Amino acid sequence: MSQSVARSRTNHETVARNSSLPLEAIETAYERIEAERDRNCWIYLRPREEALEECRKLVARARTGENLPLLGIPFGVKDNIDVKGMPTTAACPAFSYTPWQSAHSVERLTAAGAICLGKTNLDQFATGLSGARSPYGSCASVGDARYIAGGSSSGSAVAVAAGHVAFALGTDTGGSGRIPAGFNNIVGIKPTVGLVSSRGLVPNCPTIDCVSVFCNTVSDGEAILEIIEGFDFEDPYSRLPRAFFASGAGPSFRFGRIASGDLECFGMPECGELYERACERFVQIGGTAIEVDFAPFRQAGELMFSGPWVAERRSAIASLMDIDSGSLLDVTRTVLGSAAGYSAIDTFGAIHRLHRLRRNAEAIFAGIDALVVPTAPRPFTLEEMHRDPITLNNRLGYYSYFANLLDLCGVAIPNATLPNGMPMGVTLLAPAWHDRALIGLARRFEASTGGAAFELKSGG
Repeated sequence: MSQSVARSRTNHETVARNSSLPLEAIETAYERIEAERDRNCWIYLRPREEALEECRKLVARARTGENLPLLGIPFGVKDNIDVKGMPTTAACPAFSYTPWQSAHSVERLTAAGAICLGKTNLDQFATGLSGARSPYGSCASVGDARYIAGGSSSGSAVAVAAGHVAFALGTDTGGSGRIPAGFNNIVGIKPTVGLVSSRGLVPNCPTIDCVSVFCNTVSDGEAILEIIEGFDFEDPYSRLPRAFFASGAGPSFRFGRIASGDLECFGMPECGELYERACERFVQIGGTAIEVDFAPFRQAGELMFSGPWVAERRSAIASLMDIDSGSLLDVTRTVLGSAAGYSAIDTFGAIHRLHRLRRNAEAIFAGIDALVVPTAPRPFTLEEMHRDPITLNNRLGYYSYFANLLDLCGVAIPNATLPNGMPMGVTLLAPAWHDRALIGLARRFEASTGGAAFELKSGG
């Protein structure tokens, strides 16, 4: 889907005058989706004629002068986010319901003229980072079909990367809005928790869940974020910002990087080489690399799934359905079952430890403008993931689990490809409310590549 969100916003009047443009975009989207059903990225697809009719009505409204900045742009929504009249399954058919109201973020997008084409696949109840934990089929990377797409927002990322839609909504608790972007060569925006309302989102870990955005360029992500962000009094987890850091880093900036000796690639050192190349490019665009102690981030990440936050996940899902009913996948039930091993004492101990780690992270960020990490340590094949779904899944979160626990925002951006064509991205991270600053820095990195990822050649 070559349609640019940012460009369409500026060319709104042209699009309104030429009604064939948005209709052609919708037709093209459906043709691509129907031709690639084997990608397993859609759980529910809206009837084509229904979407076209909505598009005609939106064009008619725009011709009367109504401002619809996303006029006719097709998008997808992860199937743990409500869309009025479309079933929400969270990749669990027994859980399925049809909401009477869309999620707050979806309402804002449709009010701006965007057209939701359907609901995208995910790891069941957003419990996983692989995209291989769904009864609707596993999602593979668009770069190499042998490898996982990443999750849990697998369908949203693949739908964008495959050109089915211009952008898609996902969610992010421990990396779900970043890892699929990295494995599919697209952009993933993980906003500050509470910046975008989570009302209408099937809860996972409600205190750290957030809606994320998948798109083709950083500018598109910023355009979408501007529409969906904002305080929502009806969402108890929505937050008013203490202060916004609106501008990107100056011509010279400092970025934190992981020391070469501390890089963890779980047996695929070529992924570490791609990270080193990214750090070199950040230096080339004006950055000064500062090696940071990764221990506080790693230790915070360990709390995510090797700590009592899995109990919050179990509590949220158990409030929606009986997790012992047989309706869940075995791997989902196993993960949630581990919550029984944590007591209230364990939970408060972990909370106290997290606060100490947050203070350590604050000290590190006092000396840098952003932290640059690999979006994921390495890719795994679908075969590997099905064979060892829990161990490998936790390895995927090595550079992502800690972000929401430490109250960071993030932007995942394309970086490079392995010799087999498998994409590997990097992620920029900063403290809460630095979203715009990160976006500005990510845009500079994107511009330095000319939109093309570096390719690692075989043998060097």
